[in-house]
Amino acid sequence: MALALYRKYRPRTFSEVIGQEHVTGPLMQALRGDRLHHAYLFSGPRGCGKTSSARILARSLNCEQGPTPDPCGLCDSCVALAPDGPGSIDVIEIDAASHGGVDDARDLRERAIFAPVSSRFKVYVIDEAHMVSSAGFNALLKLVEEPPDYVKFVFATTEPEKVLGTIKSRTHHYPFRLIPPGVMRPYLEQLCKSEGVTVESAVFPLVVRAGGGSARDSLSVLDQLIAGAGPEGVSYAGAVALLGVTDVALIDEMCDALAAGDGATAFATIDRVVDAGHDPRRFAADLLERLRDLIVMQQVPDAAGKGLLDAPDDELLRMAAQAERFGPATLSRLADIVHTGLTEMRGTTAPRLLLELISARMLLPGAEDSAGALLQRLERMERRLSVTGGPSTAGEPSAAVPTTEPAPAAPAPVAAAPATPAPAAPTTPAAPAPAPASPAPVPAPVPPAVAPAPSTVRSAPGVVDAAAVRRVWDEVLTMVGRKSKKVAAWAREATVREVDRDTLVLVFRHSFHASALAADPDLLVESVHEVLGGDWQVRCEVAGQPVAAAPAVPAAPAVPRPAARPATAPATAPAGDEDAGDWPTTARPGGASAPAPEPDPEPAARTAAPSRSRAGGGRQAAERPAGGGRQPRGRGTTAARSPGNDRPASGGRWEGGAEEPPFDPDYDPPVRDVPGYEGFDPGDEPLDEVIDEQTARQTSEQQALQLLQQTLGAEKIGEVDAR
Repeated sequence: MALALYRKYRPRTFSEVIGQEHVTGPLMQALRGDRLHHAYLFSGPRGCGKTSSARILARSLNCEQGPTPDPCGLCDSCVALAPDGPGSIDVIEIDAASHGGVDDARDLRERAIFAPVSSRFKVYVIDEAHMVSSAGFNALLKLVEEPPDYVKFVFATTEPEKVLGTIKSRTHHYPFRLIPPGVMRPYLEQLCKSEGVTVESAVFPLVVRAGGGSARDSLSVLDQLIAGAGPEGVSYAGAVALLGVTDVALIDEMCDALAAGDGATAFATIDRVVDAGHDPRRFAADLLERLRDLIVMQQVPDAAGKGLLDAPDDELLRMAAQAERFGPATLSRLADIVHTGLTEMRGTTAPRLLLELISARMLLPGAEDSAGALLQRLERMERRLSVTGGPSTAGEPSAAVPTTEPAPAAPAPVAAAPATPAPAAPTTPAAPAPAPASPAPVPAPVPPAVAPAPSTVRSAPGVVDAAAVRRVWDEVLTMVGRKSKKVAAWAREATVREVDRDTLVLVFRHSFHASALAADPDLLVESVHEVLGGDWQVRCEVAGQPVAAAPAVPAAPAVPRPAARPATAPATAPAGDEDAGDWPTTARPGGASAPAPEPDPEPAARTAAPSRSRAGGGRQAAERPAGGGRQPRGRGTTAARSPGNDRPASGGRWEGGAEEPPFDPDYDPPVRDVPGYEGFDPGDEPLDEVIDEQTARQTSEQQALQLLQQTLGAEKIGEVDAR
């Protein structure tokens, strides 16, 4: 029959007592100096060595070579008082739980006056001394105060405050403490080697945690695991199932879900806890312990080396990564919520429901107005700013202002271009005719050169490197998973290689995942924007080779501007136009205008010139009757005017400063009530019966270009504009 481990490995000397050096050291020194007291009080939690130390003290006092701190173990007294010995008649152990009355105290007092039989001292070990009644203590008071020289008392209790004050004041009090994990684990490993049992390293933290710092409880748990283990030894899975502790994988999942704010994963973890048969209260207690470990690791990075944490190396690595994802205020708030929830769970009939409510409170800091919730929300903002380099990017727009502010002023000359060359044809009624020379002072490429500047400033995501993205990559994947499980599966196969300005370079092992994500990167880009801010692009690579991505969505095009026209425009109308003299003369190269022709006294006697239109259907000039004469044009189109309405040769406007020619009843039709058109001034509404939106939205420059096409038959202009 095998002996229990806590009995088999009970310490025999003070040097074998672990974790109680603050007690064994003074006692051994007192034995060496022969400065012994008549009564001692050993107090402390259960299983920490109080009774064992009392027996060792009695053994040291009655050793033939004693009193000595190191009993010989060979004399009759040492052999009798050994852990496996029969005991000595001069060492009396009394259980005060069953012998704490006044009659038991009187019986002890009557026997104490007799001298020891074969030993040097008669030692009374009173265990569970706090169970002695007040009358019993009062009966022992005189004996404990002035015992015979050969009588020694050792009181052992877990509740020293219940011991009568008059008794406590007559003893030397030695408080025992719980054994720290850093001392308990090596001791358990040594016992397993002595027993020849194979135990996985991950099992020892479970045993130490189950023992709670008590050597006897830890040895009892280990003895139970060894007894139920097979030939392969004690495994982690078997220990978790037998001890009923929460699997560390569930704790890790819950911590990751809390860090990412993923409520779906958190409630799925609770469902797995219940399905596995774990007690929700135990899960909450284990989660609280994990939060405590994260707080300690956050404040003391080398907590494992200092003995503050006891866990396997892989678990310590996971805990270190989790501690980086939380802020101090966040961890403190989560621990307070779980601690309060554990108190509320006592006696509840629905522990799972309460655990889910605790998780909901942890996931919603905005639902509370407490200081802890506010600090947690501030920590989220500070963490995002620290990752995205918010303070460093704040100064970039101000530095780029000189390059972006002049941008709105650059197109101004282009908008005024049709009016500036008006003096080139003062007597010509068609003012927009010299349009080919207008782009000369303002080159067309100027607006595109300035336009990207504001976009660059807006889209700058900040100073973010690959390491910063990797730290929040799990959070990004969680957000992608909420929107699309498929895209999240592709993104999980990626590794963040580098950050090239605003481009996130991802490396894949398989080309399928790279191609799939490159074809549909929108959800990933949105998630990265939500976590890091800024505007991002994604480039997927396989073994360093870029994968063709889907074409980017083009930005909204700017208002189309006419391209530069060739300076060598034809000076005369092409042959075949019978009324060529009626049309305005184009500008000459270099900006010099030709002499204005004299006004035609009979404009209606000529045949209408055939109009030509650009392919695609621009605005058409009003058709002229085949029999000759020019049909009056509506306002908003270019038509021949009487000499009195021509623009003056010295100015760019009509009389009165108006940009439009005054109403002429000989050439302008009567004003009709037409429906309003958005974006057109009164009098400029399109009056054509058949008109499309593209034609209606043409600018004055486009209208001038089309009119020039119709007038001069310049097919080359359409070709240039199409390019």
